Amino acid sequence: MAAMESARVRVAERRQLRLEAIDLDSLIGAEHPARAIWGVLERMDLSRFYAPIKAVEGGPGQDATDPKILIALWLYAISEGVASAREIDRLCTMHSAYRWIRGGVSLNYHLLSDFRSAHGAALDELFSQLLAVLMHQQLVSLKRVAQDGTRVRASAGAASFRREPRLEQCLAQARLHIEALQLAAEQPDPQRGAREQAAQERAARERAARLEQALAELPKVAAQKKNRAAAPRVSSTDPEARVMKMGDGGFRPAYNLQFAADTESRIIVGVAACNAGTDSKQLEPMLDQLERRTQRLPAQVLVDGGFTNLASFARVAERGVEVFAPLRKHNQTYKLDPAAPHPADPPAIAAYRQRMASAEGQQVYKQRTATIETVNADLKTYRGLDRLLVRGAAKVLSVALWAALTYNLMRGITMGWL
Repeated sequence: MAAMESARVRVAERRQLRLEAIDLDSLIGAEHPARAIWGVLERMDLSRFYAPIKAVEGGPGQDATDPKILIALWLYAISEGVASAREIDRLCTMHSAYRWIRGGVSLNYHLLSDFRSAHGAALDELFSQLLAVLMHQQLVSLKRVAQDGTRVRASAGAASFRREPRLEQCLAQARLHIEALQLAAEQPDPQRGAREQAAQERAARERAARLEQALAELPKVAAQKKNRAAAPRVSSTDPEARVMKMGDGGFRPAYNLQFAADTESRIIVGVAACNAGTDSKQLEPMLDQLERRTQRLPAQVLVDGGFTNLASFARVAERGVEVFAPLRKHNQTYKLDPAAPHPADPPAIAAYRQRMASAEGQQVYKQRTATIETVNADLKTYRGLDRLLVRGAAKVLSVALWAALTYNLMRGITMGWL
C-alpha cells in the first residue's frame, strides 16, 4: 500500500477536454485491403448507383451519401466476415479501416441496411463488370464451369409457418390494427411523437402486406408438395422461404443459393437464389445467366447428382455444352449398368453416359469438388453467408451477389489480378 502511495505515475484525466487533430489518410497503411477495394471501385462504372439520387448540382435538397462509400464499406465488411448493418455502423466509429472508408461522412445502420438490398440491378451490373475485367485479362476462360447449390438458413422461424385459416385470421387482425392506428393518428397522443406513430403504422402495413403475400404463396406451395393431402403452410414473416433439408439432416426455413465458378481461376461467374428444395431445374437458368453476362456459354459444366435431369441435360447438349454429372442406375430392381445405353436415350444422353463411364470423364469431374465446394465453404465461413438476415427472394439475391462480388474482388486482389 505504501508503495502505491509513493509511486509517481500518470493518472487518467477523463474529464479533461481535448482537441485532437486526426489525419484520416494515415489511419491505414498503403497496402491495406481497404485501399485496394477503393482503388478497384474508382475504375468501375458506378453510374447506376448514382442514378436514383435526386439531389443534383444547382438543385434543391440535402446532399446524398456517396454510394461509393457505402459500396466500399459493405465489400470490406463482408471480406472481414461482417454481415450486419448495425455492426458496420459501430465499426465506423471504432475501427480505423472503416473510418478511413467513411472519410468523415455521417452514416447510420438504416442507411447501410437499405443500401444493401435497394440496388439489386446495379449490383448485378457491377458483378458483370468485374467479371468482364477478369475475362479481358484472360484470367477467366469459361471453358469449364462447376455449379452447386447451397441451402442457407432464412430469416424466418419454424413457428411462423401457418395454414390458410390462420393466415386469414392474422390478416384480419392486422387490418383492424391498421384502422385503429389511423383513428389514433387523428387524435395525436402527446406522450408519443408523430415519428413514433408513423413508424407503428408503417410496421402494421408491412405486416399486412407480408400476410397477403403469404396467402398468395399458398397455391405455389401446394403445387410443389408431394403429399397433396396435407394442407400447405407458408411463413408469415418471410412468405418466399421454404422448409428445406439442411446439410446436418434437419429441416429448417431456407433459401437455395446457386453459384457457378470457373474451374481454372475459381472466380464466381454466376449467382442465383430460389426457394426450390432441389437442384434438378437449376442448370439451365444458370447457363442463361452466364450467356447474358458473358455472351458465351461454357464448353463443359460440372454438377452433382442433385442436378440430374436427363431432359435438361439433352437440351443443354443442344446448346453445345457437355454435362458432367454422376450416373444413376436405370432400374434399382434389375441392377442395370448406369453406363450402358438405354433404348430410350437420345444421342446426347448416350454420349453423356459414355463420357461419365470413361476414365477421362471421371478425372474431369473431380474438379467439381475442388472448385465449387471450396467456393461455397468460403462464402459460408468467411463472407457471412451462413445465415440470412434479410427477407424475400430479391433481397436474398442481393446478399448473395454482395458475397460473390466480395469473393471475386478479394481473390483478384490477393492474386494480383486487380
